[in-house]
Amino acid sequence: MCRSCRHQTSVTTGTIFEKTRTPLRVWLAGAWYATNQKLGVSALGLQRVLGRGSYQTAWTMLRRFRRAMVRPEREKLHGLVEVDETYLALTDRQLPLTAAGRKSKTTKVLVVMAVEIHQPKGFGRIRLRRVSDDSAASVIPFVQEAGDAAAVVRTDGSAAYLGLKSLGYGHERKVMLGAEDAAHVAMPGVHRVASLVKRWILGTHQGSVQPDQLDFYLDEFVFRFNRRASRSRGMLFYRLMEQAVRTPPVTYADVARKRRPPQA
Repeated sequence: MCRSCRHQTSVTTGTIFEKTRTPLRVWLAGAWYATNQKLGVSALGLQRVLGRGSYQTAWTMLRRFRRAMVRPEREKLHGLVEVDETYLALTDRQLPLTAAGRKSKTTKVLVVMAVEIHQPKGFGRIRLRRVSDDSAASVIPFVQEAGDAAAVVRTDGSAAYLGLKSLGYGHERKVMLGAEDAAHVAMPGVHRVASLVKRWILGTHQGSVQPDQLDFYLDEFVFRFNRRASRSRGMLFYRLMEQAVRTPPVTYADVARKRRPPQA
């Protein structure tokens, strides 16, 4: 309490922990468990580990942590950057209950990827985003946000990327039709990442990610992938906590929001 104006505040004010009724000890235990599991955790798994009676509490905790996994001032990808799109098959299991029982529906969602390519081999950081289609209006803004102005962007023969040169990017096109090398050989980075993210969605989350919540799951995958070479799992916990105290408060209505809010 301020001695002058008598205003009351808390050490959690202005963080993702603001106004939470869950003890901070539980929050820290949840963050440690989530960051120390190489492939991530589901809300049900977190609920079991923490011994919390409410699935909704574990679900909300993971949603809040995912909001803190994107650092607004993070550096853009540089050097040679591969860009491509892939489809993710997501199962919506929250359809209304009918006389025949609860049904599920599989939806294909388009995701655009950017991967740093290290020379002579290896991959660096990545960026992922859900897009409505593979048109220039969808993929060009993603490239501008993901890669710095000096990056050389490698794409397939899609006409959607033809405008990159006029924006100052180096553009390396790999036309796959009739090419001697297979697509996964000509563009290994994006194909490897596409395979990994599909396996992660189907494995850790059983493919039951709600399509409208996919943005935040992609943020988590990027957070984990970009720190895969860290020798200390505790560093992931530290980075998450560092961002958690810098991320504005998140309410339940926020975590239930269907799309990630646009970046300022």
